[in-house]
Amino acid sequence: MAIQGVAGCFHDAAAREYFGAHGMEVETVGFDTFSELFEAVHYDASLLGIVAIENTIAGSLLANHELLRTAEVRIIGEHKKRISHVLAALPGTSIDDVFEVNSHPMALMQCEQWLRRQPRMKMVERFDTAGSAMEIARDRLKGHAAVCPRLAAELYGLDILAEGIETNKRNFTRFLVIADPLLAAETGPAPTAVDKASVMFTLPHTQGALSKVLTILSFYDMNLSKIQSTPIIGREWEYRFYVDLTFDNVVRYHQAIDAVRPLINDFRLLGEYCAVSDPKNDTGV
Repeated sequence: MAIQGVAGCFHDAAAREYFGAHGMEVETVGFDTFSELFEAVHYDASLLGIVAIENTIAGSLLANHELLRTAEVRIIGEHKKRISHVLAALPGTSIDDVFEVNSHPMALMQCEQWLRRQPRMKMVERFDTAGSAMEIARDRLKGHAAVCPRLAAELYGLDILAEGIETNKRNFTRFLVIADPLLAAETGPAPTAVDKASVMFTLPHTQGALSKVLTILSFYDMNLSKIQSTPIIGREWEYRFYVDLTFDNVVRYHQAIDAVRPLINDFRLLGEYCAVSDPKNDTGV
C-alpha cells in the first residue's frame, strides 16, 4: 500500500484500519510526495494507494484533486479517520524534561492551545508527524518530544506523555483508496454493490449551466455529498467541478450520468465505490 509519509503516520494508520476492517493485513511503502505516490500506483500494478482528500478543519486538498484528474488511477474505496495527536518522547522522559516539540506545522497548529500552556516547550516545525517521532527515537534526542499519531509513538518505542492534545476534537480526514484501472476491476467492489461515485467535468460558460445539471441529478435521486470547483488555468471564469454522488439505486445512477452527459464537457469517472459512515468521535489512533 503506497502512503505519503513514513511508517506510523496518519496515512499508514488509515491504510491499516481500512484493510483491517476487511480482515486483511497490509504492508505500507512510504513516498515523500503525493505526486510520487500517484506515479507509483500507476506504474506498479502490485500497489494500491491511500491519499487524503479533505479534512474537516483544513478543507479540501486541491492538489490531490488535480492529481486525481491527471493520473491514470481509479478510486476503489474511502476511509474516514478521526485525527488525534499524542505527545511522545524517549522512555523515561517526563513532561518537565521537554524543552522542544517537533512535528509537521499543521499538527503543531492543531495542538497549539495545549502547547501554549507549556511555556518551556519550544515548537519547531518538521516535515512529518511520524517522521519527528522516528528522528527522536533514531537520534536519541533527549528533551525533545513529537506531536504524532499514537501508532508512531508505539512503532518507534516512545513513551506517550499526553494524548488527545488537539484543540478541536471534531477533526476528521477523509482518505481515498486508489488503484491502477486494471487492478481496480479486481480489487474494487462489484459494480452492482457500489453506492457512491466521484466524477469530474467542466461546463460551458453559459447561464444556468450548473443549475441544469444539478436539477437532473436531483430528479434521479442523486445526493451530492460534495461539490468542489477549481479554476481552469488559461480559461478565465471557467471552472472544473469535482462531484461526489451517493445513491441507493445503481441503475438510477447510470441513468443520471447518461442524462447529464450532453450538458457537460470533459467528463471523467474518477471511481465508483462503497460509501462509509462517519467515524465515532473517540480518541482514534
